Amino acid sequence: MKKKISAVLLVLAGALLLSFNKVDDELIKTVAVQLDRWLSEHPQEKVHLHLDKPYYAAGEDIWFKAYVTVGPEHRLSAISGILNIELINSDDSIKQAIKLPLTSGLGWGDFNLPDTLAEGSYRIRAYTNWMRNAGDDYFFDKTITVLNAAANKVYTSTKYTYNNQTGRRQDSAIITYADINGNPYSNKEVSYRVENNNRSVEKGKGVTNAKGELTVNFANNSIQSTGLARMQTVIAIDGKEKVTKSIVIKALSDEVDIQFFPEGGYLVNGISSKVAFKATGADGLGKDVKGVIKDGTGKTITNFNSAHLGMGVFAFQPQAGSTYSARVTYADGSQKTVPLPVIKDAGYALSVDNSDTARVVLRILAANVAGNESLSVVAHSGGKLLYAAKTKPGGTGFMAAIPKARFPSGIVQFTLFSSAGEPLNERLIFVQQPDLLKLNISASKRVYSQREKVKLDITASTVKDSLIEGAFSAAVINETIVNADEANENTILTDILLTSDIKGYIEKPNYYFTNIGDQTRANLDILMLTQGYRRFEWKSILNANFSASRYQPEKTLDISGTVTQKGKPLAAAKVTLFSSTGGIFSADTVADANGRFRFKDLVFADSARMVVQASAANGKKNNVDIILDNIEPPGIAKNKNVGDIRANLNEGFSAYLQYSSKWYAAQLNSGMGVRTIVLKEVKVTEKKQVAKNSSNLNGSGNADQVITAKDLPLGCFRLDMCLQGRLVGVRFVNGRAFSTRGINTPMLIVVDGVYLSDDYLNVLNVNDVETVEVLRGIGRTAIYGAQGYGGVIIITTRRGGSNYDYLKRPAPGVISYTPKGYYVARTFYSPRYDDPKTNVQVADMRSTIYWNPNIITGKNGKASIEYFNAGSEGTYRVVIEGIDNDGRLGRLVYRYKVE
Repeated sequence: MKKKISAVLLVLAGALLLSFNKVDDELIKTVAVQLDRWLSEHPQEKVHLHLDKPYYAAGEDIWFKAYVTVGPEHRLSAISGILNIELINSDDSIKQAIKLPLTSGLGWGDFNLPDTLAEGSYRIRAYTNWMRNAGDDYFFDKTITVLNAAANKVYTSTKYTYNNQTGRRQDSAIITYADINGNPYSNKEVSYRVENNNRSVEKGKGVTNAKGELTVNFANNSIQSTGLARMQTVIAIDGKEKVTKSIVIKALSDEVDIQFFPEGGYLVNGISSKVAFKATGADGLGKDVKGVIKDGTGKTITNFNSAHLGMGVFAFQPQAGSTYSARVTYADGSQKTVPLPVIKDAGYALSVDNSDTARVVLRILAANVAGNESLSVVAHSGGKLLYAAKTKPGGTGFMAAIPKARFPSGIVQFTLFSSAGEPLNERLIFVQQPDLLKLNISASKRVYSQREKVKLDITASTVKDSLIEGAFSAAVINETIVNADEANENTILTDILLTSDIKGYIEKPNYYFTNIGDQTRANLDILMLTQGYRRFEWKSILNANFSASRYQPEKTLDISGTVTQKGKPLAAAKVTLFSSTGGIFSADTVADANGRFRFKDLVFADSARMVVQASAANGKKNNVDIILDNIEPPGIAKNKNVGDIRANLNEGFSAYLQYSSKWYAAQLNSGMGVRTIVLKEVKVTEKKQVAKNSSNLNGSGNADQVITAKDLPLGCFRLDMCLQGRLVGVRFVNGRAFSTRGINTPMLIVVDGVYLSDDYLNVLNVNDVETVEVLRGIGRTAIYGAQGYGGVIIITTRRGGSNYDYLKRPAPGVISYTPKGYYVARTFYSPRYDDPKTNVQVADMRSTIYWNPNIITGKNGKASIEYFNAGSEGTYRVVIEGIDNDGRLGRLVYRYKVE
């Protein structure tokens, strides 16, 4: 399809301008064609999860609605039919994982947080298999805080000081221990261990003072935390009862890193340019700075000050023969000199003025370059070409004003190309068009009573007031109990328009979408100056060098694999799939010439038991084996949202903790809650379990711990998830096992006597595991030499022993296993006080008052929701989010009072 590309250029008076040819340039045509091909072959999916509230307590539920869009117009995606959603703890281990079915890009589900769940910063990660081709930088990845008032007796807060004496870094942590009411645990014994990168760097014991404080000193030569630094402390309270607290160390120093970003990518001598800067602390948050720019003689050229979250911008014109540096002053008064980026003697400067609400002004200036080169400039959003122009040879610069109506809401990338197609300069801007989807809520009043029925009428329309159909979700919380930091929220606008196109952490993303004005637009432009768009590389686009997509879309649940006979593919094998979970199901197929088979379009719930049976075409099963395909989940990288990790978990949450404690007690009293009782560890003196057929060099069962297949939980699909929390002294990071003793070497994995790589755990079929033995102490690991330095995990499979009881083994050509199925979403419970069966004597202490993930506006653009308020007064906050069929996004926050 031939594209028509126009260039609308408004020449501004008073400048030396390059004149323009008609845009029939081959380079621009190539850009247009290849971008169109990239969009066609590599459509980019994006994910937003609307959560019911910003933070949670153990024992509660996380409710979410998924919106999956595709392409620059953000239409609901039909590419993927499955969304993977994971709950990840601060050790980068998956605690829960579900496969959420999608219908036209929409789906909803939930996570139940057990009351024994450790407090901490958790991540919710969501992605489709197709999104893995772009990398995990573009997954939905949100950090949330989970508190625990149900099983927690000790609450901590920590303050740090940092010293650097004779080049040796010394950090001090003052930890305060208190109960839920703030009463200090004074004169209590505490043992502690400081870990960094899974390695113990300090340990000791102490006693809290009258204020419940304990000071921990430790040496540290690292500048920043890797996300794995923490203090493990054990405090003795009420006699012999001991409580373990894991305290994340966000920053191992108070140093601030400052970087400078010339607009367009370069500074050129003789051309006045904007330079943005970003100052970031070791905790991942922006830090206020100020300073001066000086030349090589020490002369002050200009001053600068951060404007927002450590970011700011200044302008200056570098001169040939001079060097420049920034003398930076930090908030504590300390100073540091930082050189500015290298200045080019010749080149181009690309500048974009995005301050006008009606137009974008583009400027390109040249210095000391040959005057016979033609330049091309293009602008695209999400790969969709929106603007292109080509210059005639000659001149030193040009200006152009482009109507903003040409651009959609979101990130737009401008790129300046040489005549040879080399990208010279790049600049990102963010275009904020008036909301294309307007939402309105009308109610009969703004003040209600406790437990009173509320009806809210929702209207969805375009900016031209045309009523439209759309899909929405609604969450209602008591803001007096759950106080939301609106600037720091992830919304459907921030996730789809901003963070999904940017690598790295963006602090307080919703600030840029709340109370939009000149100042927020200016600060958003500074953010764009410090970021880079890397969905693709121009070199690959222009050379049509598109890598093949390694990961294919998951449209439905499939079970596939290969049938072999004596290790070779068995053509035309007969394959049967059978399940009796939730009813009888069976299906048959025939393998192809390579022994490959696939059962497509399956629908089954999580934990469904499946049996796959295969035989040769003649019906014989001798020496027939089945090798099932397995989609390995992506590894878990370090949390990029380090700024959202809370070092002092309970700070600012006192009201919510108090309320959560009362809510949990009310749940138990009403019979609606179940308390999980954690038994104290006891010593068992009876004979140890013996691992039959074990390859343990110390002798079968001669291990620090032995567990059998019956000890593994049902329904887990990865061995590390099955073993997490069940192996004493072992933690799992990205599928690898590590000793908790601070050793940074993965544990050796031995399967049926074969030494395997440390990432082999999740290759094993969970159902093949017979026993697992753990060797931690040097007395048992020494026999394995240096390979066993980090500890040893010995796995014996059901087929691994010569004395295995084959009467219990499935017949040849048969595999029984539990694949990961669809998650079946639960229904949010909301009491009806107009029902005489409802017990009004039960305390109603909901913090999430109402959750509805499936609100549909009809052709008249209208929908209604009804619910009853809880038995608590306060300001109730209603959040509506959604999308229409044309990709228009909308969000509305509405408040009312309950007395």
